Amino acid sequence: MTIHSAFFYVFSIALIFSAFMVISSRNPVQSVLFLILAFVNAAGLFLLLQAEFLAMILVVVYVGAVAVLFLFVVMMLDVDFTELRQGFLQYLPAGILIGAVVALELILVVAPWVIGAGTEAHVTTPAPVGMSNTLALGRVIYTQYLVLFQAAGLVLLTAMIGAIVLTLRHRPTVKRQSIPAQNARSPKTVEARKVRSRQGVGV
Repeated sequence: MTIHSAFFYVFSIALIFSAFMVISSRNPVQSVLFLILAFVNAAGLFLLLQAEFLAMILVVVYVGAVAVLFLFVVMMLDVDFTELRQGFLQYLPAGILIGAVVALELILVVAPWVIGAGTEAHVTTPAPVGMSNTLALGRVIYTQYLVLFQAAGLVLLTAMIGAIVLTLRHRPTVKRQSIPAQNARSPKTVEARKVRSRQGVGV
């Protein structure tokens, strides 16, 4: 076994384990941490494929921004996941049906798939002379896979809107700022006081 194969198995096993822990962990903070670990291992696999640009984008954008943002949102919003899980059994049949349909579609797509005869040689082929990894990736995405790339962007936009709608809750006990109400206040109700240093405002 070569060192290249050893690193491939290490990154692959760690990626599968961390991805499984993302969906099976009860603590949402731990799920986000396992998600970061999954991104790092996926970046290692991209490095083995000589896709340095994708590896750096995965680490800088997803680990450095998206995953950390998820972590801070989960920790700061203090979302009551017990309340969100209420009614889980009500939507369980529909979820099982949708999951079965998705699993069937994946089986129909993966089952007839075979590796081409020259695929392995093509993967190990070095990049063309005078063309960087970023340039080659841009040419492929914005020419051959332009429609799929735009469709993936729409799916991510829909997911982002859905996440905002699910987490945006108006709590009656939380005070919110109302700019029109503040502007409508009469100046007579506001009193300006000069507060001395290290002293509070007296009643």
